[in-house]
Amino acid sequence: MLRSILGKSLRAIPKRAESEAVGAWGEIYGPEHLQMQDSLRKIIEQDINPNVPEWEKAGIYPAHEVMKKLGSAGFLGTSHPEEYGGMGLDYSYTVAVSETLGEIKCGGIPMSIGVQFEMATPALGKFGSETVCEEFLRPSIAGDKVACLGVSEVHAGSDVAQIKTTAKSDGDDYIINGQKMWITNGIQADWCCLLANTSDGPVHKSKSLICVPMDLPGVIRAKKIEKIGMWSSDTAQLWFEDVRVPKKYIIGEEGSGFIYQMIQFQQERIFAMASAISGLENCINETINYTRERQAFGKSVLDNQYIHFQLAELQTEVELLRALLYRVTAMYVNGEDATKLASMGKLKTGRLIREVADKCLQMWGGMGYTLENPVSQQFRDGRLASVGGGADEIMLQIICKLMDILPKGTKLV
Repeated sequence: MLRSILGKSLRAIPKRAESEAVGAWGEIYGPEHLQMQDSLRKIIEQDINPNVPEWEKAGIYPAHEVMKKLGSAGFLGTSHPEEYGGMGLDYSYTVAVSETLGEIKCGGIPMSIGVQFEMATPALGKFGSETVCEEFLRPSIAGDKVACLGVSEVHAGSDVAQIKTTAKSDGDDYIINGQKMWITNGIQADWCCLLANTSDGPVHKSKSLICVPMDLPGVIRAKKIEKIGMWSSDTAQLWFEDVRVPKKYIIGEEGSGFIYQMIQFQQERIFAMASAISGLENCINETINYTRERQAFGKSVLDNQYIHFQLAELQTEVELLRALLYRVTAMYVNGEDATKLASMGKLKTGRLIREVADKCLQMWGGMGYTLENPVSQQFRDGRLASVGGGADEIMLQIICKLMDILPKGTKLV
C-alpha cells in the first residue's frame, strides 16, 4: 500500500539533498513524508480512534489485528531492510510515522506499536542473521507476529548492566532462566527480543540479545500488570524457567547485546519525543476549545489573560520540542552520535507532558478530574514518559557524562 502511494518517488528518497522541503516542516519532511503521514492518519481515524474508548475500558487492544493492518500498509518497516519486507528508507520516515502515531487518542496503543518497530526490532534489522530475520523480522514487519522487548527486571530497570537473566550454553542451545518486568505487549507477544547474560565477563561484554518464541516450554506470562495509565497496552511480568532456545536465534555476536541495546534505546528515546508531540498539541487545542466555551464570572475563561498566556507558553514549548526532534533526527540520519540530544529530548518530553497535562487539567476545573476527556487521558498516560525508557535521572546522568561535568570516579552504566 505504502509503495503504491509514494510511487516512483521512492527511488529518489535516500538522496536527501534532492528532496524538496515543505513549508514550515523544513528539511526533515518532504512531500513523500507528508503523503505517508496522510495515509497513516486515515487508518488511525477509521480503524483505531473509534475503538479506543472500548479498548481502554477492556484494558487491552487487539494487537495482532492492528499490527496486521499497519504491517500490510507498510508502516512497521519503513527503515528496515527491503530484503525482509521493509522499505529501506532513511530514519526520518520512521520519525514521520512515529509522530503521526501520536494522533491516536491514548498513549498505550502508540507505545505498543512503537515497541514493535522502534524498540524490539532495530537491532535485529541491523545485526541479525538471515535465519533470525526471516523467522522474526519479516513477520514483525508484515504484522503477522507481535514482538516485545525483554530488558527490564524487578531490580534492574534503568540500570541495564545489572540484569540477572541468564542464557547458559548447552550444545547448540541456550538454556534461559530469569524474569522480566514491565514488558509491553507481554501478554499478546509471539516473540521476545530478550537481553540475557551469556557469560560471566564484564557487565558490558557479557550480554546478548536473543529472539525467544513465547510459545516455548518454560515461558510463563506470570501476570498482567495493572497501571495508572496506558490501559489499553498490555504489560506483563515474564518468567523463563529452563527455556531451551537454539543458538541460531542470537542477534549478531555473542557478548554484544549491551551495545546493541544501547542503539535500540536511542531509537526508543527518539520515538518518545516524536509520538508525544501530537498528543500535546491535542491537549492544548482541546483546552482552548473548552475554555472558550466555559463561562466564569460573566465571561469566557479563555478571555482571562493568565489563561491564554499560559496556553501560548505551552504551545511555544511544544514547538521547541519539535525543533529538537527534527535536529536529533537529522543527526541520526547523517550517522552522527545523537546520544546527548536524544537524552535531552527524552528528558524534556517527560517533563513537558507533565507540565502541559497538569496546567491544562487545571483549566478544565472539575471536568478535568473526570476520566472521559483528553486532558485526564494525557495526565494519566503521559506520566510514564519520565519513568519508562530510562528515568529522568538516568537521562540527566547521561547528559552530564557527555558534558564532562560528573565528579571524578563516578560510575555510570
